[in-house]
Amino acid sequence: MELVVGAPAHGGHCVARHEGQVVFVRHALPGERVIAEVTEEHKGYLRADAVEILEASPDRVPAPCPYARPDLCGGCDLQHASPRAQLEWKTAVLREQLQRLARLGSDVSVEALPGDGFGWRTRVRYRVAAAGYAGLLKHRSNEVVPIDRCLIAHPSIQELPVLARQWPDVDVIDVVKPSEGPAQVVSGQAVRERAAGREFELGASAFWQVHPDAADTLAATVVEFLRPEPHERAWDLYGGAGLFSAALGCSSVLVEASPEGAEAARRSLADLPVTVIESTVERALGLADARRGHAGRQPAAVGGRPRRDVRGHEALLHGQVDIVVLDPPRTGVGARVVKMIHEARPRAVAYVACDPAAFARDLRTFLDLGWKLGGIRAYDLFPQTHHFETVALLEAPGS
Repeated sequence: MELVVGAPAHGGHCVARHEGQVVFVRHALPGERVIAEVTEEHKGYLRADAVEILEASPDRVPAPCPYARPDLCGGCDLQHASPRAQLEWKTAVLREQLQRLARLGSDVSVEALPGDGFGWRTRVRYRVAAAGYAGLLKHRSNEVVPIDRCLIAHPSIQELPVLARQWPDVDVIDVVKPSEGPAQVVSGQAVRERAAGREFELGASAFWQVHPDAADTLAATVVEFLRPEPHERAWDLYGGAGLFSAALGCSSVLVEASPEGAEAARRSLADLPVTVIESTVERALGLADARRGHAGRQPAAVGGRPRRDVRGHEALLHGQVDIVVLDPPRTGVGARVVKMIHEARPRAVAYVACDPAAFARDLRTFLDLGWKLGGIRAYDLFPQTHHFETVALLEAPGS
C-alpha cells in the first residue's frame, strides 16, 4: 500500500492511516511517502515495513549496516535517520507520552552521549539457528538472521570470531566487553565493571547497562537530583548490582529480585552501609506494610527456595526513609508500589526509566498523590534504536 507517514510513536515506528485504519510503519520517517508491505494484521491496526521510499525525508541517511533493513535484523530501527533526527524522534516520543499518559507538558529533550552512535554496545546476545550459525533475531520474530558483523557492538566484540564458526550445542551466546578486561564469551565466569568510582563484580547473567557511559551518567544524574546527605537513609528499589547505592554515599536498603544481581550487590558493596534484600519490591514493601497492620503478602519461594533475605529485614523497610531510587524493568513500578512509597514519606524520589509509556503512567500516579516533578533528563543510551533512558526527580507533597 502507498502511505504518507505521520509522527513517530513509541516502539520504533511511525503512524500512518490507510482507508481509516491505523498502520504502524517501520523503516520510515515522518513526512515520507512510501510503499509499505503489511507484516501483521490485528483488529484495529496493521504493522508494516516501508519497502520503497517514494518521497524521502531530508533527515533520511543510508543505513550503514546492510542488515538494518526490512525483514532482516530487528535490532536497529533508526539507522536510516540522521543523528539529529534520531534525537528529535526520541524527544517527540517522550513528550507525547508525558502529555498523553501523564497529562504533563514538558520541554525535555533527549541528550546524546559522546561517540558517533556505533560501537557502543558492550553486551550482545547472539542467537543460534538450528543450522548452527550465530546471528540476531528479526523484528518480532524468533527467526535468526545470519550476519557477519554488528556495527553497534563494541569493536572488541566485533573482533571476536563468534560469527565465523558453528555452535552446535548452544542456543544463545552472550558476549561482554567489561570496563575491566577484554571482550569475552561469557560462560559462567564473573566480569568486572567500574562506575561511580568503584569496581563491581558481576555474575554472567547479572544486569549492567550496555552503553559504556551509561552507568556513570545515570548515577551522576540521580545524585544531582537527590542531593543525598551522609546521615540520610535510602531505598534503592530494583537495585541490581548496587550502582545507585554506591553513588548515594549514605545508608541504603537495596531490594533486588534477581539472585545474580543481589549477590553482585553484596559482593561489590560489602564495605558500604548497604543492606541487600533479595526479593521483589512488591513483596518486600508488602511485608513492611503487614507490620503496619495492612494486608501484606509473605515472601514466596523462587526456584524452590525461599526469599531468604526478606525475613528478618522487614524493619529496614518499616523505619524512616529519606530518599528513594527506582530503576524498574520496562513494565514500570505500578500504582501499588507508588502508593507504598508515598505512605513511607520520603522527601524525594529519583525514577530511572527505560520505557517512556510505563514511566509516564507511574508519573501520573505520583502527581495525583500530590508529588511534584522537580526535574527531568533523558539520554540516548541506545543510538540507532528507538530506546532511551529517562531520569526524573519527584518531590514529596508539601516540600
